[in-house]
Amino acid sequence: MEAAFALPVLLLLALLLIQPGIVLYDRMVMEAAAAEGCRLLATRSDAMGDAERLCEEYVLRRLGSVPSVDCFHVHGGGCTWRVELEGDEKSERVRVSIATEVRPLPLLDGAAVMAGMANERGNIVVSVERSMAVQPAWTSGAEAGRDPARWIGAWVDGNV
Repeated sequence: MEAAFALPVLLLLALLLIQPGIVLYDRMVMEAAAAEGCRLLATRSDAMGDAERLCEEYVLRRLGSVPSVDCFHVHGGGCTWRVELEGDEKSERVRVSIATEVRPLPLLDGAAVMAGMANERGNIVVSVERSMAVQPAWTSGAEAGRDPARWIGAWVDGNV
């Protein structure tokens, strides 16, 4: 008799713990992919050809570690990954933003809609944005500036 009351409560508690874990896993993978995308954007050059498409493909490949299961990443009816890239090696800053949709677990989907956490399709939107400077601050303030050929001369002369 006691188990009949305890099991539904335990199941609900497990669901309440699993959903944040899934969203946290998605965010961790998305953060890492965005950071690597920023590093790639900061070092890309025009010699790469269609560099932006290559960068986006690289980020999407990194996001492949998120399972294509709707509770991790809604994939049915079209992939919901949205990747935006901004900047290149000539910019001051580069930015990568990634967004996707996660379907809430059963019993939590109604609560997500009532709490305003779900979009019009009933999914939770998870998004991250990473931005970084293309060059460290010391390069702008250094005597050699942003010219690598002058850096070598400065290092050889000991004027760094």
